[in-house]
Amino acid sequence: MRAAVLGAGSWGTTLAVLLDENGHDVALWEYFPELAATIRRDGENRRFLPGVPVPSTIRITSDLAEALDGATRVVFVTPSHTVRPVARAAAASGALDRKAIVINAAKGLEEKTLCRMSEVLAQELPTPKRRIVGLLGPSHAEEVSRRIPTAITVAGTNEEVLGEIQRFFMNGYFRVYTNTDLVGVELGVSLKNTIAIAAGICDGLGFGDNTKAALITRGLAEMKRLACRMGGKEETLSGLAGVGDLIVTCMSRHSRNRHVGEEIGRGKKLPQVLAGMVMVAEGVKTTRAAVKLASRVGIELPIAEQVHRVLFRGKDPRRAIKDLMIRKAKKEM
Repeated sequence: MRAAVLGAGSWGTTLAVLLDENGHDVALWEYFPELAATIRRDGENRRFLPGVPVPSTIRITSDLAEALDGATRVVFVTPSHTVRPVARAAAASGALDRKAIVINAAKGLEEKTLCRMSEVLAQELPTPKRRIVGLLGPSHAEEVSRRIPTAITVAGTNEEVLGEIQRFFMNGYFRVYTNTDLVGVELGVSLKNTIAIAAGICDGLGFGDNTKAALITRGLAEMKRLACRMGGKEETLSGLAGVGDLIVTCMSRHSRNRHVGEEIGRGKKLPQVLAGMVMVAEGVKTTRAAVKLASRVGIELPIAEQVHRVLFRGKDPRRAIKDLMIRKAKKEM
């Protein structure tokens, strides 16, 4: 099977290597020609995934049409805010097979439109909606690339297509489950990044396990509230794309979003934190989008709202936690 992986960050590189191991013919597209050339020369993505060999059998290119040529599986693994322009360029290239299955692996909401990534792809590509899926869940590249056992979800609307992608990615260390609740899966993996920023703030402030347990649990309630209001299923948020991704992102040392929160909890400002990062923390843009979306559909997301105030209005993080604690008393369920 011929695959095009669009985006040579840590996760895109990891998926390209995994698919190559699975016996597929893989092209890895990188926007910057100099980085593509460096990966080809070094046999390693030292900028985003150091220490992981990139086999010479993977075709690395900065030519989008070349990457897409003949591909029957196209994986979008760019930051969420670049999915639309990359999809638009892919459609304009004339090299995208309309029958190809398109797999989104980006986690986030588009800030301006509040669209989920599958909606963005459906708007920009000639691909039928049933052939657009999301490969999402608790899967840090730093671990998958070391072949540490991982389970993830592929979500979409067509069972046959989901089965094809499940078989396409699965191997002895990468287990894939299917789920027809694309709305719930995409919203779960997006909003958990905001909750992870809050978890990091708690770490930076020196709070303990009690605080983080409460935050994760109440954060999950917010994820369920938003997903259900948008047409997703509550049970989806109890799965890999909900509680699974929430746990790993709130707890892991690999989590970029938790790192952002931790640095802010220690007293740094958002621009200073982002300037010191190589990779993208999706939760920053998602927080803006999630708060806007919640306001539009008339629901409360107290944790997300406080994170928004800390990130973009300069609210003191300790005061934000305090305000969450002194909210009006209510039932848990």
